[in-house]
Amino acid sequence: MAAQKPSVPKGTRDFSPVEMVKRNFIFDTIKDVFKRYGYLPIETPAMENLSTLLGKYGEEGDKLLFKILNSGDYLSKVNSNLLDVESSKLALEISEKGLRYDLTVPFARFVVQHRNDITFPFKRYQIQPVWRADRPQKGRYRQFYQCDVDVIGSNSLFNEVELIQIIDQVFQKLNIKTVVKLNNRKILLGIAEVIGEPDKFIDITVAIDKLDKIGREKVNEELLSKGIKESAIGKLDPIFELSGSNYAKLNSLRNVLKESEVGLQGIEEVETVLNYFETLEIKTELELDLTLARGLNYYTGAIIEVKAKDVEIGSICGGGRYDDLTGVFGLNDVSGVGVSFGADRIYDVMQQLKIFPEEIVSSTKVMFVNFGSKEEAYCLPLLQKLRDNKINAEIFPESTKMKKQMAYANNKNIPYVILVGESEMDEGMITVKNMNLGEQSKMKFEELLNKIQNEI
Repeated sequence: MAAQKPSVPKGTRDFSPVEMVKRNFIFDTIKDVFKRYGYLPIETPAMENLSTLLGKYGEEGDKLLFKILNSGDYLSKVNSNLLDVESSKLALEISEKGLRYDLTVPFARFVVQHRNDITFPFKRYQIQPVWRADRPQKGRYRQFYQCDVDVIGSNSLFNEVELIQIIDQVFQKLNIKTVVKLNNRKILLGIAEVIGEPDKFIDITVAIDKLDKIGREKVNEELLSKGIKESAIGKLDPIFELSGSNYAKLNSLRNVLKESEVGLQGIEEVETVLNYFETLEIKTELELDLTLARGLNYYTGAIIEVKAKDVEIGSICGGGRYDDLTGVFGLNDVSGVGVSFGADRIYDVMQQLKIFPEEIVSSTKVMFVNFGSKEEAYCLPLLQKLRDNKINAEIFPESTKMKKQMAYANNKNIPYVILVGESEMDEGMITVKNMNLGEQSKMKFEELLNKIQNEI
C-alpha cells in the first residue's frame, strides 16, 4: 500500500517553532495591553450548540458555520430519501453542535449563563481560535485566532474611547502604522431612512460592507437584486462621497440626516468619541468612514475597523457596540462593546514588513557543548544556575562531533555557546563563544551570568 501524502485541510496551517515564537510575541503583547486596562481572561469551548450560533451572524454567516456530525447512528432519524431533504435542514437533523464562528456570541452566552458570578460592567479578554467555512485566500483562513476584548453592562461611550486607546497601544508596541476607521450603525440606519428604505437596512449594510472587496458597481447590483429602488441607490452616492475632516463630514451629514432622529443620535455618538481624543494623545489616525458597515447583524452603535497603512491586506482589527446580544439568551438590555484583533493577519503584516524583533526568534540564550559524561556532570549545576536566574539554557544531549553541536546552536539562533573541557574544569573557568560576533573568550561563570542578566 502506497504511503499517504501528509497534508492539512485548505485554509489551515502548521506553525514551526520559529513561527510560534513570533506568534506568541504578538499574543503576549496584546495580552499585556489588555491587562493594563483591567480586562480579565476567560475561555469557552471550541464547539457550541448550533442553537447558540445560528441566526446571530446573518444569512451569509450561518452558511460559514462548520457543523459537527452527531455521534452514533446520526442518520437513523433522517428521512430515508435524502434527496428529498433540503441540505440546510438535513444539516440540522444530523448535527446539533458547531465550531465557534467568533468569540463574541459565545461571550454573550457565557455572560448570561454566569450572570450571578460576574461583576458588571464585566471586562474580559479572550484569545482562542475560531473557524469559518470560507473560501481560503490570501489573509483569509478557515482556522484563525481572534484576540477579543469586550466590556459588557455599560452604555458609556468612554468604553469606545478606551478600546481605541488599546488599539493604539497594541499597534504602537508591534510597530505597525494603522488607521482606525469609525462609523455608527445608527448613522447607517438614518441613511436607510432618508433614502426611503428602512426595511432594507440589513441588506444595505451587508452590501455596503463589501464595497472594498467588490467595488461600487457590484454593490449597486446586489442592492438592486435585494429589491432596493434605483432612485434610492442613487441617493447613496453623495453620502458616501463626503470629504474633508471628520468634523466636516459630520456637519454635512447633519444636514443630510436632519429628518432622522436615529441618524442624528449616531452623529452625536461619533462626535462624543472624537471629542475625547482632542485631549488624549494617540498616534493612530482616526477616520470617519461612512462605507464601513461590518456585515454582522448584532452591531447597533459604534463600529470600528483597523487597517495597516503599509500592507495591502484586509482589516487587522475590528468590532463595535452591540446593545442586546444577550437578549437572545434571555438577558435583555445589557449593552456591550468590543474589538477583535486578527492575530494571523497581524502576523502576516509583520512578516511582510520584517518588523519582528530579532531577539525573540531564539528562545534559548545559552547552550553547553557536550564533551562527555565527566564534563556533563560539571556543567549540570551551572546549567541549573542559569535557569534559576530565568535564563533559557540547554546542553546538547549527547557527546557527538563538535560540528554537529555548533550547527544545532546556529540553526536555533542561540547567541552563546559554552565549552567546558578538561583545562576549563581544572582552572574553574568556562570558554564562551559569542555566536553573533564569532568571538570566544575565557571567563568565570559568574562573569557570564552578570553579562547575560544585564542584556535581559
